[in-house]
Amino acid sequence: MSRHRFAFVASISLLIATVALPAAAQRDIRFDAYAVPETGTVVVPVREGNVASGAFADLDAVTGGALQRAVNAADFKGRSDSRLDLPGIGNFDRVLLIGVGKDAVNPRALEDFGGLLGQDGARSAAPRIEVLWRGDEAGAASHIAFGAALGQYRFDKYRSSNDGDGARAGQGELVIRTPAGAAAAADYAAEWQPVAEAVALSRDLVTEPGNVIWPETFVERARESLAGLPNVSIEVLDEKDMERLGMGSILAVGQGSPRPPRMLVMRYNGGNAGDRPVAFVGKGITFDTGGISIKGSSGMWRMKYDMTGAAVVTGAIKALAGRGAPVNAVAVAALAENMPSGTASRPGDVIRTASGKTYEIMSTDAEGRMVLVDALWYVQDRDDPAVVIDIATLTGAIVGALGGDHAGLFSRHDDLAAQLTAAGEASGDLVWRMPMLPSYGTGLRSPIADLRNGGGSPSAGTAAHFIGEWIDKDRPWAHLDIAGMAWIETGGKPTSPAGATAFGVRLFDQYVRQNHEN
Repeated sequence: MSRHRFAFVASISLLIATVALPAAAQRDIRFDAYAVPETGTVVVPVREGNVASGAFADLDAVTGGALQRAVNAADFKGRSDSRLDLPGIGNFDRVLLIGVGKDAVNPRALEDFGGLLGQDGARSAAPRIEVLWRGDEAGAASHIAFGAALGQYRFDKYRSSNDGDGARAGQGELVIRTPAGAAAAADYAAEWQPVAEAVALSRDLVTEPGNVIWPETFVERARESLAGLPNVSIEVLDEKDMERLGMGSILAVGQGSPRPPRMLVMRYNGGNAGDRPVAFVGKGITFDTGGISIKGSSGMWRMKYDMTGAAVVTGAIKALAGRGAPVNAVAVAALAENMPSGTASRPGDVIRTASGKTYEIMSTDAEGRMVLVDALWYVQDRDDPAVVIDIATLTGAIVGALGGDHAGLFSRHDDLAAQLTAAGEASGDLVWRMPMLPSYGTGLRSPIADLRNGGGSPSAGTAAHFIGEWIDKDRPWAHLDIAGMAWIETGGKPTSPAGATAFGVRLFDQYVRQNHEN
């Protein structure tokens, strides 16, 4: 990174449990028929301006009006993402009201509601939490479950202590009571649970420290996670394969580390035979010191997440295969560790890539584009994809431009850019199109090679221009710079707790749903 930076099997019971997500013991998400319980912990969504409606009214009747009195006393309005936590109301241990605002309730709003209740469930020691949802559409309830699965994510793998009295918070059941019943369970299991599991995989990979995840162990984790999924095949290129193919660029990045680079190619053939695939290519720098162009020590620990792009494309294949998406897709994770040593590449070195094109290294800390170009050449040469999308934590400059609200989208293809923007709006993984001008190439001219790997401005734009030099000009292609979106240090969002976000998994899944499933 530069400094400037699942088919659903029928015959299920009405009460359905999900598979627990892998990084911690989390709540099983279940569905049951709509009914108001008599005791326990209950969560209810409330609409702004119409608080005393729907499930709230049903629950208030059971409490003899105590719930309404509490709302009046607290002047709770039900604004979007607001909460009112009420312990000891009537016979209930706790009632949690979560505002969903006054706008039309759409899938994203349902997922955000689910995310907030999931986050609360992760902190609660209650063995069972029941969510009242009176809507009878199966898809609505399954979006709540999807949001809850995303929101309850946590990474406790290396914690040695328990909470309080020894009982871990966040374990037990989260039961969504809905008139949709088994239909909601089926929809969730078929369409959204696989995506939630894919997001969890990507977050796990990103969160693991650099002494656990390096190129070879990343490949092992991917193999384990994708094992058994239908229509998935895996190809791994090692150093000898890369040397034979002339992949001097990814080799140059990895040559300073005793942990050699790998190129992981994951193919999912769920579409018609002969249909050209959609290609996703991810930057996978498992740790980035900057190499000889070494970074400052402050915050360098974060550079374990410089492989987010690789984790995301791996998650995308898991999501598509898990839900049996009718599409052909290929994902390439370009994996290397960027370290300074006596064998590391140097600024000024000239590198020949697999395509034959050469460049002069201006900074070994501009390594993301270096691993991507060999991966992009390979997927075009071997798979002839209908569209190519690369994703990378590439530049600090995009953070300065867009902050932590949008990823930078660069593309020469208006239709693809519009499709990705729409998929971002639908999924919550928001992107913002940035300019991509031919003049950006001026600062990348080299007196001794075809290009330089850095220089000129704007740096996020010139980085995109550099990568674009390895893309067939008539092939639809987009570059996503997610340096500001890969990690949330504090606070978090409803469906993305603080830490690794796996930004891009939901985006790519939604993009395929909207544009490649007919």
